[in-house]
Amino acid sequence: QVQLVESGGGLVQAGASLRLSCVGSGRTISNYAVAWFRQDPGKELECVQAISWSGVTTFYSNSDSMKGRFAISRDNAENTVWLQMNNLKPEYTAIYYCAAARFLDSAKDSYDSWGQGTHVTVST
Repeated sequence: QVQLVESGGGLVQAGASLRLSCVGSGRTISNYAVAWFRQDPGKELECVQAISWSGVTTFYSNSDSMKGRFAISRDNAENTVWLQMNNLKPEYTAIYYCAAARFLDSAKDSYDSWGQGTHVTVST
């Protein structure tokens, strides 16, 4: 399994941007599809967006507002996947996790490597 570490979360005001990073170690991340999940307190884990090893991206969240604001990307040479989040809203407040799997999927059970999560708090 690849080990994943997220960073880049924080407390920001509505309208700000954040760029979350997910750095792999142990094995090269280039062999894996990587997804960003989010979890609100008391709610189910939700897959936001995922990217295949070759760079094909798929947006999974049911939030239409996120679709125009979030963008996943990767650099296999840097063993890193990012989630760019623009024009943030308070409802995007959550813990964001990156996870790796052999195939692109939205189901959390398909992912067997997880980071520890990074907190994103968006204030009004």
